[in-house]
Amino acid sequence: MLLLPPPGTPFSARAGQQLRPFPSFDGPASARRPEGGVVGQGGAEPLEPAGRGERGSPVSHGVSVCFQEAGSLCLALALLFPVAVGLEFSYHPSEQLGTFLKEVHRQHPSITSLHSVGRSVAGKDLWILVLGRFPTQHTIGIPEFKYIANMHGDETVGRELLLHLIDFLVTNDKSDPVVTRLIDSTRIHIMPSMNPDGFEATTVHDCYYSEGRFNKNGKDLNRNFPDVFNSNNVTIQPETQAVINWIKNETFVLSANLHGGALVASYTFDNGNPATGSLRGYSRSPDDDVFMHLAKTYSSNHASMYKGNECGNKPVFPYGITNGYAWYQLQGGMQDYNYIWGQCFEITLELSCCKYPPASQLQAFWNDNKAALIEYIKQVHLGIKGQVLDRHGQPIPNVIVEAKGREHICPYRTNQHGEYYLLLLPGSYVLNATAPGSGSILKTLIVPNGPENFSALKYDFVFPEVSTIARDASCPTKPLYQDFESISAAVKPTLHFLALMTVLYTVFK
Repeated sequence: MLLLPPPGTPFSARAGQQLRPFPSFDGPASARRPEGGVVGQGGAEPLEPAGRGERGSPVSHGVSVCFQEAGSLCLALALLFPVAVGLEFSYHPSEQLGTFLKEVHRQHPSITSLHSVGRSVAGKDLWILVLGRFPTQHTIGIPEFKYIANMHGDETVGRELLLHLIDFLVTNDKSDPVVTRLIDSTRIHIMPSMNPDGFEATTVHDCYYSEGRFNKNGKDLNRNFPDVFNSNNVTIQPETQAVINWIKNETFVLSANLHGGALVASYTFDNGNPATGSLRGYSRSPDDDVFMHLAKTYSSNHASMYKGNECGNKPVFPYGITNGYAWYQLQGGMQDYNYIWGQCFEITLELSCCKYPPASQLQAFWNDNKAALIEYIKQVHLGIKGQVLDRHGQPIPNVIVEAKGREHICPYRTNQHGEYYLLLLPGSYVLNATAPGSGSILKTLIVPNGPENFSALKYDFVFPEVSTIARDASCPTKPLYQDFESISAAVKPTLHFLALMTVLYTVFK
């Protein structure tokens, strides 16, 4: 496939970014501190197509000529040339951001849906643009993916990158096979700004700090979520509550949160206790191998993040990645909340050494990140997906489905459609599907590399007999690991005594 840039598009040497395989990595970063049927509407009602905004058409339609048998070449050339000539590389205030999103939806109504999941303290919409073949509805077997940016209002690069990503996706659908297959196989949610009030309040463009980091109530939104390790006793802000509700209303599988002030991909856990290895300076989740892969996927496809030492005033990050806790401890963060209570793997992407760089650098940031942004979305197809059904083929919600050896402290359960999604690296796994009152089903499965084919391995569990399952089986939003640590310490002597008694009974029976 050959994709030609629009006439007059200048060649940029920095745009010559190539996908590179991520390096082998055998251990944690060093500890451092400072296909089925459509099934119904998800989230809020979509916005009706809006009229043209005062900025005119913000989306370009470059000349594209593609040959299907050379799909990888097409994507490589698409990444080589800046194609978003209709969306200028500048910072867009909230009104212009909304105008752009409405215009994209107006021009591409069949593959986009636009809605607001809530409002900021000052009443600004928290816009979400959804892309996919069925953008307004969840479809069984199609995983849900999200990008969120500008959680800290003065960290601005991610906000603009997501606008250009939207432009890139809608412009290249049906011409570039990689983009087309992404839209065919994935429902992609994009929130360019979680903190529009903070962005508007940032009047002095500073590389290190400004009051715009916080929302209008002066709260840090990335310290404002329920914490799985400690009782943080925070007042949940409107922006935080909107995102929590959004997570509850969708079946998100993979996510990334775009920040600034460093150049590194950081992964769960951000907080920790001895139960997760914090005494060793690293807070390990049951899916640590998957999180390391996700972080390396982004860093290795970024123009320079993989080098790990691009910001002179920051620590050196081997391969451009770090465990969040190993970098610095953070309580009430969004990525840990997603993993525990949202059943969604989220990493944090620090994308610029300077929090609010000059607008003249935005095109270079786009060229540095666009390959990584695309490749990371593909990782939503890692692992295994499927449904849990009864003998009549009806879906069973709230069934626990997990891989043995990596059980979650808040068990991952099927959604209302009986669906489960488990992100797993290629290999052999034993899956355990447990329906309370109906026993368990074990199944050994060999997991291929799903992103290569834009689909995780599909396997459905069928229970011959099913008891009534409670409608609400969600975990309470309290410090579950705090309870786990204290309970483990309390019951350990009892467990040792019981094990000894079992051995003695077996010997002398």
